[in-house]
Amino acid sequence: MIETRTFQAEVQELLGLVIHSLYKHEEIFLRELVSNASDACDKLRFEALTDPALGVKEDELAITIEVDRTTRTLTVSDNGIGMSRDELAENLGTIARSGTKAFLRELKDKGGTASPALIGQFGVGFYSSFIVADRVVVESRRAGASEAWRWTSEGKGEFTIEAGARATRGTSVTLHLRPHGADEEHPQDFTSAFTLRGIVKKYSDFVAFPIRMEVERWEPKEGGKPGEGATVRAVETLNSMRPLWTRAKDEITADEHAEFYRHLAHDFEAPLETIHFKAEGTLEYTALLYVPARRPMDLFSSESSKSSLQLYVKRVLILGDCHDLLPPWLRFAKGVVDAPDLPLNVARDVLQQNAQVRQIQKRLTKRVCESLAQMLEKDRARYAGFWTNFGMLIKEGIYSGGDEDQRLSKLALFPTTHGAEATTLVEYVARMKAGQEAIWYLAGDEKASLEGSPHLEDFAKRGEEVLFFVDPVDEWLLERFREFDGKPLRAIDREGAHVESTSEKEAREALEREHRATLSAIERELANHVKAVRFSTRLTESPAALVSDENAIGPNMERLMRAANQTVEPQKRVLELNPDHALFQKLARLCKEHGETSPEFQDHVALLHGQALLAEGSSLPEPGRFARLLAKLLA
Repeated sequence: MIETRTFQAEVQELLGLVIHSLYKHEEIFLRELVSNASDACDKLRFEALTDPALGVKEDELAITIEVDRTTRTLTVSDNGIGMSRDELAENLGTIARSGTKAFLRELKDKGGTASPALIGQFGVGFYSSFIVADRVVVESRRAGASEAWRWTSEGKGEFTIEAGARATRGTSVTLHLRPHGADEEHPQDFTSAFTLRGIVKKYSDFVAFPIRMEVERWEPKEGGKPGEGATVRAVETLNSMRPLWTRAKDEITADEHAEFYRHLAHDFEAPLETIHFKAEGTLEYTALLYVPARRPMDLFSSESSKSSLQLYVKRVLILGDCHDLLPPWLRFAKGVVDAPDLPLNVARDVLQQNAQVRQIQKRLTKRVCESLAQMLEKDRARYAGFWTNFGMLIKEGIYSGGDEDQRLSKLALFPTTHGAEATTLVEYVARMKAGQEAIWYLAGDEKASLEGSPHLEDFAKRGEEVLFFVDPVDEWLLERFREFDGKPLRAIDREGAHVESTSEKEAREALEREHRATLSAIERELANHVKAVRFSTRLTESPAALVSDENAIGPNMERLMRAANQTVEPQKRVLELNPDHALFQKLARLCKEHGETSPEFQDHVALLHGQALLAEGSSLPEPGRFARLLAKLLA
């Protein structure tokens, strides 16, 4: 026999869960109450379109915050749609019943196509009041009704409804705050005008209705002496109401963008680039992003490893640091996204992972990359400044898999043998010599030291350009970044980078047979450091160069791994010699006249090997010995 039963809920336990588990910060209650008040004003404005008898004036709708420090009460009032007795019972007496949601459903049932931008969706935001209050009183009067009603609850599973005394339409929510001020456990004093102003500015600055509060301020006496004056009470509007991103692009000045960016990023400089657009269609949202002019000091700290745009829904701040709207490698971008259709979880503190979030991230990423590409094309000097500050993050995007269409590779700049200005890969490929099959590069610490590398001599003779990879991240980048535009990237200090002609190979082999005794003697002397010694046809001026196997760890990667305290087995490489250089010719004479065991021969071999290491930027195995030998030779 199958028995069907309904779920039972312990109302007080459920209310406690809503109050204490959904929200991470006490201050959230004020955001929720202001959002509810904003919805009430929006509902009244919308109903007034079809009911002129309501007599609503657009500029009279407002939200008011009142504080009484003596009685420790905080009241949030509005002059919006208000609630009847039944609506109070249904909306506030049923947990997770949203009046906003019901209102929208009713509009839909009536065939309405336009709807106000309402925030509440889950019907639990109101109960966040009990995080800070042990008693909540709601006074409400429905627009067009003659009576008011009072709803009261201590958040323990029960509430009362009785006749109220409110003389005008709207709703007032009065919180009887718990008996504590700011302390270590509760760091915020919600009877402080300074605290309340900060919370409104943080979460509700762009709510469409004025949020007003009476505050105390010092006014100097007109014509009086310095220090003369009095403390007066005056009503202030706490929110700015009109967010910058809702205005047309051509209405916003550069100064306004600069001021808003400083407010967002706490940066004293104006932004380098502004990206402002509105997406329309099945998913609508507005984005206003900024590219900073310089790198912040904490860009690579563990706390700043994710993107952190501000997420708004219908002008209310939902997340101050939303990590899901841009990939981590675009974390330099600052700005806001206002997505009125984005579904949120009930606490609003965490986004539901869904296709809409991924769609927004994909579009934002594309727009940022397009903006950077346009800057690269139209203002190379400005882009070069961007690359100096944030190029490593673009390379991080390539490494992390964000370069499927090579849009990031096209943004990369690399120092080059072609000239003083860094080049793009697109420009490099356009300059490639006929028959050149690879993009050549050389990795090291800095361009100045690489420019003296003996490995460049052969490429200079052939007239082929070489890129310099001098960022520490470049070595790791190369693990993923193997080709561009169908051309492989190849290091010039590896086997196979130099292709000998038949005549060059025959001449080299003949010389090696002639000087086999000297080459073998050098090989034995350096047996702990190199795996072979041979002649080279790639060297024109330098006496020697060290060449790695094509798939081996390069010397620069070795240095980086050791600097990171990683264990690296020493890589034995091939020592290539220039047979026409005077240093080799002297070695050949010393070997022939004194033998390979003579100190003079051994010293010159050590100097030759040390010179090759220094030329590529590597450290010496015995720097003290090398210095003594060099001094001896010079003397």
